[in-house]
Order: sequence, then C-alpha cells, then structure tokens
Amino acid sequence: MTFNSLVFAAFLPVVFCLYWFVFGRNLKWQNLFVVAASYVFYGWWDWKFLILIAITSFFSWVSGLLIYKYKDERRKARWISAANIILNLGILGLFKYYDFFAQSFADLFLGGKADGILLHLILPVGISFYTFQALSYSIDVYRGKIEPTRDIIQFFAYVSFFPQLVAGPIERATNLLPQFAQKRVFDYSQGVDGLRQILWGYFKKIVIADWCGVYVDEVFSDIPGHDGVRLAVAAVLFAFQIYGDFSGYSDIAIGTAKLFGIKLMRNFATPYFSRDIAEFWRRWHISLTTWFRDYVYIPMGGSRRSKARVALNTMVIFLVSGFWHGANWTFLAWGAFHALLFLPLILTGNNRKYKEIVAEDRRLPNLKEFGQIVLTFVLVTVGWVIFRADNLPQAWSFFAGLFHGNSLDDLKFFGNMTFLSRAVWIFVMLLVEWVDRREEHGLSMRNTRCRAVRYAIYFAVILVTMLYFDDGSPKFIYFQF
Repeated sequence: MTFNSLVFAAFLPVVFCLYWFVFGRNLKWQNLFVVAASYVFYGWWDWKFLILIAITSFFSWVSGLLIYKYKDERRKARWISAANIILNLGILGLFKYYDFFAQSFADLFLGGKADGILLHLILPVGISFYTFQALSYSIDVYRGKIEPTRDIIQFFAYVSFFPQLVAGPIERATNLLPQFAQKRVFDYSQGVDGLRQILWGYFKKIVIADWCGVYVDEVFSDIPGHDGVRLAVAAVLFAFQIYGDFSGYSDIAIGTAKLFGIKLMRNFATPYFSRDIAEFWRRWHISLTTWFRDYVYIPMGGSRRSKARVALNTMVIFLVSGFWHGANWTFLAWGAFHALLFLPLILTGNNRKYKEIVAEDRRLPNLKEFGQIVLTFVLVTVGWVIFRADNLPQAWSFFAGLFHGNSLDDLKFFGNMTFLSRAVWIFVMLLVEWVDRREEHGLSMRNTRCRAVRYAIYFAVILVTMLYFDDGSPKFIYFQF
C-alpha cells in the first residue's frame, strides 16, 4: 500500500477512527491494533514478506531481553548482540546484495555466466529501514542506553509502525518505543499540524516529484538522443524529483504519525539551502546520517583520531551509506563522490562551520551565502546524476553529453510551457520552504495569522495536488532501498 493511492485514502480514516474510538481506552489493545494495521499496510504488497519483518522483530526483542539478562557478563552479552546483528544483516544481505556479489564474482571468474548461482530474489519493500531500526534497539540495550521492553506487542509496534515502516524516518528505540508504553491522548493542535504536513508532503510528491520524473525518465531512457541543455535540465529536475519524493514521503509519514499521537524525528531540514556539503548532510535524510554516525562512525573512532584516520573513517561511512542504498556500483561511486567533497572540510576543521540555518536573522541570504548555496546544489546535483544512472557507463555518457550538441536554438526549450510549469511549482516549493525554513515543515503557517489567508493556501495546495494526482503515479523512489 502506498501513500499516493486511493486505497490508502480509504485505509487511513478507518484506522484513525478505530485507533481512537474503539481501541483508545486500552493501551495494549491499541498497540495490538497498531501492529495489525501496520501488517495489513505492509502485507498489501506481498503477505509473504510479513514473515521477514516478524522474524526481525521477534529475534531483536528476544536478544534485547537476553543482553540485559547477561549485562554483567559482557562476553555473553556481546555474543548475543553479535548474533542478532549477524542474523538481521544476513537477511538483509541475502535479499539485497547476494545477486550483486554473485554477478560480480561471475564477471571476474566465470566470464559473466552467473545463471546457476543467482537467486533472483524479490527485494522486500523497506527492508533496509526496518532492519536498521531493529538493530539500533539491540545495540542501545547492549550499550546500556535503554532497558529492554518485556512487552512484545509494544516492540512489534515500534518496528512495524506503518507511517514510517517502508521509507523512514529510521527511528530510535529511545524516542519511539516509550511512546508505545504510555497512553496517548489526541491533541487537536498536533492533529491539525499533522494534516498540514501531510498536505505539504503530497504536494511535493505529486506536483513536484512525479511531474519532474516524467521528463527525467524520458531523458535517462535515451541519453544520446538529448542535447546538453536538456541533459542539464534533467539533472536539475532529478535533484528536485528525489527531494520532493523522499522528503514528501517523510512529511506524510511524520504528519500521519501525529494523527495517532506519535512524534517521529525530523528527516529533512531544507537541505538545498545548505552552504557546504557538510551542512547538506546534516539536513538530508537525517535519520540515516545520524544512524551511521552513532553506530558506525563513532565506534570506529569518529573524529577523535588522527587526520588520516578521520579521513579513512569518513570515506568508509560514505561508501557504506552509498551501498546501503542498493547493490549497484553507481551507489558506491555516489558515496565516494560525496566523501571526496567532504574530506577537505574534515581536514581543515570546517565540517561544522554552519550549524545554524542560513540567514537566521534575515529575510534573504547575502551574496556570499547565495553563491555557497548555488555551488553546493550544483555539486549535489552532479552526485545525483551518478545516483540516478543505471550503471557507471550511463553516468559517464550523461556527463559527456552535457558538452555536445548545444546551440542557441536549444535555449528555446526554456520557453516550453511544460518546462515553465515545472519551474513555477519548484519555485513555489522553494519559496514556501524558505519562508518556513525555521519550522518543521513548509505549511506550518506560524507566519500566517490571518485565517482567511491560511484557508486560501490550503485550498490552493489541495486543488493543485488533485489536478496533478494520478492513482497510477510512480511509487516512492526510496521504496527500492
């Protein structure tokens, strides 16, 4: 089941009503209903994948109890924690990476003939997300950050909570699990804000991402058939497509959780207003970035080692992050590209130069800040081309094509009404998010006190989103990860 489907439009109000008005008086029954609704949501694609999420949930829950039981016997606790990590990463590796490594082995030693060793397994939707969420729980129990829950229903709800199940945010047990351990009371203002955030998420997904994606898919399906201007436009549009798609999903997920009295962590904080690549990564896919920081980078020594070791740690993190996105050399290359952009900031000690939002006390950025934002966006967009390409030769073909077949006549493309409509909606999105860049999402309306104006904006966003809506629209990009 996807957020951008008519099925979900019927599913959400039914679940909402049952959650508050039927099961709301009893916490255990309410949590059990969350698990049931989440399994229906996830099983809508293929019920057989429910077995995997149930296995991940059960063994992570058991491991937490055993780790805590043997907390004074660190060796036993370490082995239990390691066993759970191996089990979960083993499941993830089998479904997501086995065929990649098998094909790579065949290419090196078998002349590319891999038919006998490939499994052709279907990748379960969102497996990387819920696996990392379950792992963070057992690791935090081992580190003594949290005590394990003995309530298996609460834990299953934590792993499977449907709004963020298939594409994040990747939650921590320290934040989400306690919310299932206490009675929730519906908060009207929180619910209204959730609806605003949902609406903004749909706008970014349907009006920005899907509309940009039509042109991007056309160009990437025939790169040699397009001149440099059109390739450059496709690169820029993909940058907005993936942002609208993924941050739109996060907004819908976080907003939906608010309807159920649950607070999820922020996953995007206007990343395209970043002044350098380090700031970008503090604002893009925050839940994954902080996950790798806390569970991989810091255990490796973080920034407490020599410059050379810090550089190595940084390279490893970006390569692992790239590989997390999928079994393709393009993702590794994308990770390496960002590592190379990040390393100069690490080595010069400037990686934490910009912690506050740009133009904090001003309406507009100054000329220097504007130039930094544009440069950072260009560099990120170059990386997105590698990310979007089917393979490295296609990415190379794209970059080579940017410098061929251009003429003054190509500039007429920018007068095309279809291009102009995309540009207008992208500008609207950027304008709204710039005005509300200090807020959690674009439609916070904290700066709009006039009720008539607020409702006019709601109506306009709803109308535009409905005009562009198609029940057969593409799935969210990050479902494949």
